[in-house]
Amino acid sequence: MKILVVDMTHGGTILASEFAKKQKCEVLAWDIYHTLNWQERALLLDQEIELVDDTFLEENLAKHEDRDDFLVVAPVHCNLPFSPPDSPFPNLMTHHQAVHYLMKNRISVPIIEITGVKGKTSAVAILKEIFRDENPLILSSMGIEVLKQGEEKLHQKDVSITPASIITSWELAEKHYDVGMCIFEMSLGGTGLADVGVLTNIAEDYPIANAHSRASQAKSQIFSSKLVACDYEVYQKIYKHLPLPCNRVNTFGIEGEPNVRAKMIEYGLQQTTFEVDVADLKTMEGKSINTSFKVSTFAPAQYHLENALSAICGSLSMGTSKEVIIQGLKNFRGLPGRTSFKNQHGSRIIEEINPGLNMAAIKKTVQMIRDFKDPVIILGGEYGVTCEEINEKSLSTFLNHINENIPLILTGNLGKSILTSIKRDSIYQSHIQDAVDLAAKKGGKNILLIYRSRFSDLNRR
Repeated sequence: MKILVVDMTHGGTILASEFAKKQKCEVLAWDIYHTLNWQERALLLDQEIELVDDTFLEENLAKHEDRDDFLVVAPVHCNLPFSPPDSPFPNLMTHHQAVHYLMKNRISVPIIEITGVKGKTSAVAILKEIFRDENPLILSSMGIEVLKQGEEKLHQKDVSITPASIITSWELAEKHYDVGMCIFEMSLGGTGLADVGVLTNIAEDYPIANAHSRASQAKSQIFSSKLVACDYEVYQKIYKHLPLPCNRVNTFGIEGEPNVRAKMIEYGLQQTTFEVDVADLKTMEGKSINTSFKVSTFAPAQYHLENALSAICGSLSMGTSKEVIIQGLKNFRGLPGRTSFKNQHGSRIIEEINPGLNMAAIKKTVQMIRDFKDPVIILGGEYGVTCEEINEKSLSTFLNHINENIPLILTGNLGKSILTSIKRDSIYQSHIQDAVDLAAKKGGKNILLIYRSRFSDLNRR
């Protein structure tokens, strides 16, 4: 069989290498975004993987006589002429499906996969605390790590959360650790390897594949998991029509009739307390759970609470006891940058640093500070840190409606770009630390720093 692996930028080199290890496979690699360096090209060629260029599709694929013996492996966000329903080839596979094919007989421990538009990394961090004693292997945008008897071992930073990183994570860990379970953060869907797949939300259904598809369509791949924990509102609005047995989906939320619901919520900056009401939740073992329990955790705003609910629902679906979940949530203190606190210049700085910040996240974050004493907002960041960019027009409109009594300081490339389109008073500082210093000088006792960046990059400031 011939296998064409498309897109070397988002894990395609790993997939091509894995397919090349299989017998009777002739592997071709298409670097559609032209990002391969000479070392990566040499590595592929050493494995007898043929590199093809942009003319290959037109000149060869359409003329291929034995189409049943030709497999095309492309990422779900790729908009290509061989995508269904117009494909001339019957054998198509997403990168997610390819990882399932390659790894389904290699990983024998329980797996949780987490996808969604927002909250994925935070949900993973909460699950890490809940399953800390299970020696989990963890893949997230924070890196690859293994917990051995509760001790954290970081193996690789700044790793991509593309499906192929599951292969990298497993190969890094299996040689040196007795992995008890896996927690994988995934972009744009799930691989089908998961015992429980978690869909945190569709906070913004942004376009992908040159606007030929949407995030919600790609993330529907998470429903190939054995059991799914899904945001209640999202499930009702988008996915309820999917042809799935009703006992394969558990829902969570604050409103409506989810299987896991938060009520009697008491928000606090450092600790939020709420009651978890569980109704007819299905577990991997086929049991039905009806119970309630009280928890306390770091969740200063509603969207943090929703992240916690996604982790609770996923954990209950795995059959985890409420006692373990309560303790795990109690131990969670937030993520560095992903809403964390520090004191400087006599001010409290609330950091919301995230490469995937979009309008929905910014609006929810600003809600946290409106009622605080002497607030200041710092907003900025960089472009090109994720495939999803920000709508500057919508952002400017939103900022124009924030109370003029709250000082606004812009920074970074994003701040500079929107400076001229904002009508309300604002100040620009090119360096982020200068912006923080200025906020303190303006009497800001609660400084909200919203910055679009990878925390590991910003932490070098």
